Amino acid sequence: MSEELTPENPATPESRETPAAETVKPRKNGLYPAVSDELAANMKSGWADTELRGLEPIAQAGHTAARRAALSARFPGERLVVPAGHLKTRSNDTEYAFRAASEYAYLTGDQTQDGVLVLEPADGGHTATIYLLPRSDRENGEFWLSGQGELWVGRRHSLAEAEQLLGIPAKDVRELPGALTEATGPVRNVRGYDAGIESALTDKVTAERDEELRVYLSEARAVKDAFEIGELQKAVDATVHGFEDVVRILDKAEATSERYIEGTFFLRARVEGNDIGYGSICAAGPHATTLHWVRNDGDVRSGELLLLDAGVETHSLYTADVTRTLPIDGTFNALQRKIYDAVYESQEAGIAAVKPGAAYRDFHDASQRVLAEKLVEWGIVDGPVERVLELGLQRRWTLHGTGHMLGLDVHDCAAARTEAYVNGTLEPGMCLTVEPGLYFQADDLTVPEEYRGIGVRIEDDILVTEDGNRNLSAALPRRADEVEAWMASVKQG
Repeated sequence: MSEELTPENPATPESRETPAAETVKPRKNGLYPAVSDELAANMKSGWADTELRGLEPIAQAGHTAARRAALSARFPGERLVVPAGHLKTRSNDTEYAFRAASEYAYLTGDQTQDGVLVLEPADGGHTATIYLLPRSDRENGEFWLSGQGELWVGRRHSLAEAEQLLGIPAKDVRELPGALTEATGPVRNVRGYDAGIESALTDKVTAERDEELRVYLSEARAVKDAFEIGELQKAVDATVHGFEDVVRILDKAEATSERYIEGTFFLRARVEGNDIGYGSICAAGPHATTLHWVRNDGDVRSGELLLLDAGVETHSLYTADVTRTLPIDGTFNALQRKIYDAVYESQEAGIAAVKPGAAYRDFHDASQRVLAEKLVEWGIVDGPVERVLELGLQRRWTLHGTGHMLGLDVHDCAAARTEAYVNGTLEPGMCLTVEPGLYFQADDLTVPEEYRGIGVRIEDDILVTEDGNRNLSAALPRRADEVEAWMASVKQG
C-alpha cells in the first residue's frame, strides 16, 4: 500500500473552507521530499477532458424523488438536512470502507462520502439540493497530493454529472456550513453522521425535533416500493448462491476453520453485490448456540451442525438476511433432526401468520407457541404450554424475537415508534424476517446431555403481499430431507 505525500490542506470535511485556488502542499517526511515548483506546474497541465455527458439517471431516481416529496409534505416550511457521513479511521492513516447513512441513501440514491441533502422551504413544498465534494482540483494539486485525491482513491463525479445521475441540483459541500450558519427559520437535521453540520446548526435545532425527523425516515422505509422489492430479491438471490458456494467447500472448511466459510461467502457478496449486509455468522458445533457468533475462528467438524446466518448487500445497499442450519457431513442424526424439525414447524407457523392486516407480533407468537409445545413435550420445561408462554419460560432456549424488518439496514426501521412497528399492523410491501431458533448451551444442566451444544435457526425473508406473503428466499430448501438432498446435489454438481 503506497503512502501519499501528506498534504497540509487535504480536501476533507475538516477543511471545507479551504479556497479552491490554494495550493495543496505536502509536508516533508522521511520518505518523500517536498514538491518542486517545476513538478507542481507540470502536474497542472496535459490532462484530457474526462467529463461524462449524457448520463442516464440511476434506476431509483424516480423513487427517491417520490420519497423526498413525501418528506416535504410531512415537514412543510422547515429546512431539512440529511448527511451521508464521513470516512472513519480504522487504524492510523487507513479508513474503513465508506457506507452512506441509510437515511441519505434512501432519499438520494447516492453513496458519496461527505454528501449532504438539504431541502429548502419553497412555495408549495421544498427545493432539494445535494451538496457534494466536486472532482478533486487539478489547479491546486489536490488530485495528486491529497490522500483523498483522484489519483489516490479514484475519480469522483463532477457536480454536473451528479445532477444528471441523481436528478437533484448539486453544489459544493464546502460551501454548506457557512450557508447553514447564516440560515434562518426552523431546521431539522439527522444527527450522528456529520459533526461539522451539527456544529453549524447548534443554535437552530433541538434534539426533540431532530428525533422526529429520524423517526419519520425510519417509519417511511417500512413499506417498500417496487425498486426496493426488486433489490431485496437480488440480494436474496445472490445470498442463495453464497450458501451454495459454502456447501461446496465444507470439506475444505473442515481442514481449516469457520473462517474458510466466512471468506467463501464474502467472495460471493463482493462478486454479485457491494458487500455483506452484516457480519456473517458461520457458527459450527456449539458456537451455533451463540446468537451473533462472528469471530468465526472455530473448528468445523463432521457430525456437527453449521449455523450459517449471512446476507449479500446489493450495490444499492439493500441486504438479505438468511439462515440455514446444515449438517456438516450432509446428514442430520436423529436428535439433530428432531430439534431441526421443531424449528421448521415453528417457522412454518410464523410464516403462515404473515399477511396484510395481521398484527406484527402475530408471527412471533405463532412461532413461540410451537417451540413452547415442543419443549414441554420433550420434558425440558414443565407445562402447561399456556403457563410457559405467559411466564416466557421458553425463552431460556429460544432467546430472541422471531424476526425484524428488512431493507437498507439488516434491522430496518429501527428508530420507528413502538406503535408503528412491533405494535403495528402488517401492510403489503413490508419485508421482514421469520427466524425462530432453539439453542441448548453447552453448559446448560437443565437439558439432557445429548442436547447440549446444539443450536438451530432457520430464517427467511418474507414479503407481505396483497393476499398473503411471498418467501423471497424460497430457493433455499428448508425441510430437513430437502436440505440433505440439496446439499448432496450441490456437492455433486
